[in-house]
Amino acid sequence: MGQTITEKIFSEHVGREVFAGEIIRSNIDMVIGNDITTPISISAFNLSGATKLANPDGFSLVLDHFIPAKDIASANQARISRDFAKQHALKNFFDEKDMGIEHALLPEKGLVVPGDVIIGADSHTCTHGALGAFSTGMGSTDLAFAMITGGNWFKVPESIKVNLSGKPANYTTGKDIILEIIRLIGVDGALYKTLEFTGTTIQYLTMDDRFSMCNMAIEAGAKSGIVAYDEVTKAFLSDKHLAREPKIHYSDDDAKYDLVLDINVAELEPVIAYPFLPSNGHSITQAVHDKIKIDQAFIGSCTNGRLSDLKTAAEILKGKRVHEDVRLIVTPGTQQILKEAYKLGYMDIIIDAGGVVSNPTCGACLGGYMGILGDGEVAVSTTNRNFVGRMGSRSSKVYLANSAVAAISAITGYISDPR
Repeated sequence: MGQTITEKIFSEHVGREVFAGEIIRSNIDMVIGNDITTPISISAFNLSGATKLANPDGFSLVLDHFIPAKDIASANQARISRDFAKQHALKNFFDEKDMGIEHALLPEKGLVVPGDVIIGADSHTCTHGALGAFSTGMGSTDLAFAMITGGNWFKVPESIKVNLSGKPANYTTGKDIILEIIRLIGVDGALYKTLEFTGTTIQYLTMDDRFSMCNMAIEAGAKSGIVAYDEVTKAFLSDKHLAREPKIHYSDDDAKYDLVLDINVAELEPVIAYPFLPSNGHSITQAVHDKIKIDQAFIGSCTNGRLSDLKTAAEILKGKRVHEDVRLIVTPGTQQILKEAYKLGYMDIIIDAGGVVSNPTCGACLGGYMGILGDGEVAVSTTNRNFVGRMGSRSSKVYLANSAVAAISAITGYISDPR
């Protein structure tokens, strides 16, 4: 009986063939913590009586949500993480000195590789599946268990095969593909399943597109998203000092899928998720017709804060000016991305147009800081969630879109078509 790529990754880790539905104990290659959820894990770790990490090199702690600290509470949260990192001489500890949003930083550092089993106490840990790894979010106590034992229990998920065909049109991105998938199946359509992205379209998708798609698999309820290793993956990893030797797996032709979803990407235009669910997708044509006035445009987050997003924004903003009634906030995913964007002139263009650039942080995405929305305000955002109050006031509204849509909308003052 054939296996999916997810079943093969777990089989390799367990040492025998496993299939969807089985409850297994697997070792974990990388455990990822951040400044919000890891202090809870550290408390559980200490209460257990543990004195050392089972796999110190397989634990990364990234301070990225409220760093630099926005208030006393966040400063104290960071202090707990810093003290733990120092106590355990943690090699993979990242704060202001080498900062970045965890799901952009770790691939950049070569700390997550194809064939890995990866967990993090953050729901968007599924981002790393873009590298051909099994990667998922878990709770803080689950994280603590992995810190102590080096492994954890999993139910091997069933898979949904997303067969993508056709070449994407200009300004149709991985963000639009995943928003369309979520629109089709709903926010629980892939509950505890793996979204396996396949088909002829994959060859046209950059790693940034793939990261964006896998990042938002959780918004369809999925346990993980995954794209098999190919030449694009190989090129992305080629200049990185990888933490481990990659283990390459591919699904068998006779692998069993819970569902096969066919999408002709060539016919897809940019998708806008209206409030208050990522599944509330509409075409950009509809959004333009609806004349949606905005107060803020946000480009960044673990979904769309990569160099290609900044390049797109700069191309659209060059020689233009942000609308007088709009705030444009840009948050690069990592310091390295920020440096490269300055080197290439993207940041000069964005700033000259009237945009403001923040340090790498998750702050605006979860309504923490660096872009909170006030009462009744409307934002077009490249983030991943648009729930009630997600980016600030409970009466505010967030429309999810790709970076091109966010950039052109910042100029016009309304959600607009970049094509």
